[in-house]
Amino acid sequence: MSIGFRRLVADAEGEIETLEPAEAEALLSDGNVVFVDVRDVREVQREGRIPGSFHCPRGMLEFWIDPESPYAKDVFARNAHFVFYCNLGWRSALAAQTAQRMGLAHVGHIAGGFTAWSEAGYPAETASK
Repeated sequence: MSIGFRRLVADAEGEIETLEPAEAEALLSDGNVVFVDVRDVREVQREGRIPGSFHCPRGMLEFWIDPESPYAKDVFARNAHFVFYCNLGWRSALAAQTAQRMGLAHVGHIAGGFTAWSEAGYPAETASK
């Protein structure tokens, strides 16, 4: 194998904004920030999510961002700061890098993901099924 996931994640973090959980929590009440949960729906249902976050399964990201896709979601057409997160911060780093490459102007991700968020004692809400 010539390149592994850790290298891909590290490379992504070199291109995007990485927020510590405390920095992300400070943005929670900012109406111009969209938290995007890229975890699998089963993870979201089992563990909850950051309050008010938008769920976008990682496998649908490119299709939901591209305005020319039949699956495009209006949330990604907003001129907003998008903060991606997953369980540990790996998928979200790759997702944020992809979103940035696709033209979203201001993106970042949460270091350590939802696990770090939860361990810091920040709020979570139950996701609807």
